Amino acid sequence: MAAKILVVEDEAPVRDMICFALSKADYDCFGAKDAEDARRKVAETPPDLILMDWMLPEVSGIELTRELKGSELTREIPVIMLTARGEEDDKVRGLECGVEDYVTKPFSPRELMARIKVILRRVAPDVTEDIIQVGKLVLNPASHRVEYAGQEITLGPTEFKLLHFFMTHQERVYSRSRLLDRVWGTNVYIEERTVDVHIRRLRMAMEPFTIDNMIQTVRGAGYRFSG
Repeated sequence: MAAKILVVEDEAPVRDMICFALSKADYDCFGAKDAEDARRKVAETPPDLILMDWMLPEVSGIELTRELKGSELTREIPVIMLTARGEEDDKVRGLECGVEDYVTKPFSPRELMARIKVILRRVAPDVTEDIIQVGKLVLNPASHRVEYAGQEITLGPTEFKLLHFFMTHQERVYSRSRLLDRVWGTNVYIEERTVDVHIRRLRMAMEPFTIDNMIQTVRGAGYRFSG
């Protein structure tokens, strides 16, 4: 599953150049020309990471970042600030408003890709292709295989995505609505009970290996994965 990256940049040539580099690196890139456009794009297709230009028209990148970080729906989306402002005070301002990293223009595509990879590995490991291992349970996103002690566990696409999310977000309780947002997406309208159906299928696939208890029901709150 390719990570979705939103590039908020008012200069079309720069935006297109960044998107081209991201696409070559197998990221799913889309752009926004200003704050209003960015708000609309985030609502329609929540990105896994945002590249934010500091100098946007009307509403600055700092102001928009502060707005996104102040909303429950978007506060967890990592932001990398792109700017020609290299002064230490400016970097501090950016970090204080919640950005995860700060890249000063001009920058090389290679440097930008490295920064993106580091951030995604830290805050959104479920969108990377790194192999994930919890004890004897191993999930390989690239080959779409799950094994326990060397034996393959057969999962459907949704169960695979659920397990991938759980294994990269251990020991945290997620409500049904939160799981719908993070696994199915915010623009998909299905019943919350659908989550229960897929959790049951996932547990059934894990049951022969006696590891179905890794997925725990937290009464009145949701589900938790514990390795």
